[in-house]
Amino acid sequence: MTDTSQTQSPALHVLFRPVGPRELRLIAASGYREFPPRLPEQPIFYPVLNEDYARQIARDWNAPDSGVGFVTRFAVPAEFVTHYPVRTAGASHHQELWVPAEELAAFNQQIVGLIEVIAEYRREGRP
Repeated sequence: MTDTSQTQSPALHVLFRPVGPRELRLIAASGYREFPPRLPEQPIFYPVLNEDYARQIARDWNAPDSGVGFVTRFAVPAEFVTHYPVRTAGASHHQELWVPAEELAAFNQQIVGLIEVIAEYRREGRP
């Protein structure tokens, strides 16, 4: 599923989110328009700022944990991104936005276009 409209405007900021199969099913159920609510033990929604970091998480964490990991890409207005702190988790390119779970519905309303699946990683030995 490709929606190139989100990369056409300099007023948009492209973000990435690595997800497992359960979260991807919920994204698909929304018509690829929103991320599902966080679970009670997940107080932060954290999209990441670069594709390489998202791929690393999907490949090294999601795939081994659940058999498959996906990388999603989406865009929000650039000005909106400034409402959330950027956190570095480890290496300097491991940058994430920290969106409080209670603000995820408002965050979802800012998504421009569709959430795209741009990569898939499978656990070794699994088709």
